[in-house]
Amino acid sequence: MRANIRRNLLHRIVIVGGGLGGLRIAMGLKNKGYQIVLIDKNNYNQFPPLIYQIASSGIEPSNVSFPFRRIFQGCENFFFRMGEVLFIDEKEKAIRTTFGTVHYDELILAAGATTNFFGNAHFEHNTLPMKTVDDAIHLRNTILERLEMAETEDNPEHRQAFMNIVIVGGGPSGVEIAGALAEMKRTVLPRDYADLDASQMHIYLVNAADRLLSTMDKASSEKAEKGLKELGVEIMNNCMAMDYTNSQLILKDHTPLTSKTVIWVSGIKANTIGGIPSTSIGRGARILVDRYNRVKGMQDVYAIGDQCLVEGDELYPYGHPQLAQVAIQQAANVAANIERLQNDKPMRPFSYNNVGVMATIGRKKAVVEIGKLKFGGFFAWLLWLIVHLRSILGVRNKTIVLLNWMWSYLNYKQSLRLIFRPKEDKENSLP
Repeated sequence: MRANIRRNLLHRIVIVGGGLGGLRIAMGLKNKGYQIVLIDKNNYNQFPPLIYQIASSGIEPSNVSFPFRRIFQGCENFFFRMGEVLFIDEKEKAIRTTFGTVHYDELILAAGATTNFFGNAHFEHNTLPMKTVDDAIHLRNTILERLEMAETEDNPEHRQAFMNIVIVGGGPSGVEIAGALAEMKRTVLPRDYADLDASQMHIYLVNAADRLLSTMDKASSEKAEKGLKELGVEIMNNCMAMDYTNSQLILKDHTPLTSKTVIWVSGIKANTIGGIPSTSIGRGARILVDRYNRVKGMQDVYAIGDQCLVEGDELYPYGHPQLAQVAIQQAANVAANIERLQNDKPMRPFSYNNVGVMATIGRKKAVVEIGKLKFGGFFAWLLWLIVHLRSILGVRNKTIVLLNWMWSYLNYKQSLRLIFRPKEDKENSLP
């Protein structure tokens, strides 16, 4: 196979990964005299902070996804190719991909991270991750299937296993999906599944740390925990999941939790690409880079976002948090530095500006931290809505998500709880 990308005299920049960081670099350098090649395994950009709402039937997948070809329509010297990068040939200044070889003048790795199952094959094959839009669609289908199965199950123990949902991971993703499912239990089950006893649906949040949202202030953790408990979520702090087989999640103290649905949001690890020296790989498979995001031991290769670990930043000696804002800011700095180099100007080191963190707990509940300002409740939830709505690509998507949120706020009667599966999902449907 061949890449079939017309090479010209322009400086070619190849970007691997079209997430928030990769997209930001491409947007920053488009129509500025470079040839830009963007490679991603999907043909669309996805907005990770709202993926949990797809899983809980709050919004449609298309509302948080936007096709690359539409974003860059009309941009000269821009090329998109769908595929995966297999290997970097630094000597040839080329990458080997699933569709052929692509040469570069500068290479930017922004392929993000994937779910970390910590080497446990049972977790990897039997639990449900929630990292991508594909994961969220599969999770939504599974949750709805379990409820359908529960309605037709005569055996009380089997029915309970279908109705129990266990979430492993007490970070923002775990807190947000727990809150969304608790709202679903409270408002949807009595309407859509009248033959089921909603009180028998148990949502467990298993957290290895001593408190939820451990990267946030303790007061925020307490607000989140209180909000989830009010929604009926059963929080299990200081509990580490050890194994999951035969519908039994085994905790460190050997306590079993019976559930057919275990959602795994307990950690991430960087996506790996062949050809990077082993001495350039750090903790969590993250690629070691300097303060300019240049990959250690390689020439003209950069890495940003979840995929990299910046060395030499005294404020973050163990690397920056794997958050969307870090990727976006690193992308902006790399794009600016590439232009500085082309204009014979000195590069500027990356310095992370923490603009704040937030997590939603449920309807009218969220926690927000912006500098020294820390608050929760309705206004935190309203701010969360505004920030995320602004970040969604496309006017149509913004409008539809806003209307969905308004409709949900009024009566929860969305028509999104449909089970759509491609043929392969039907053949591999969980029992």
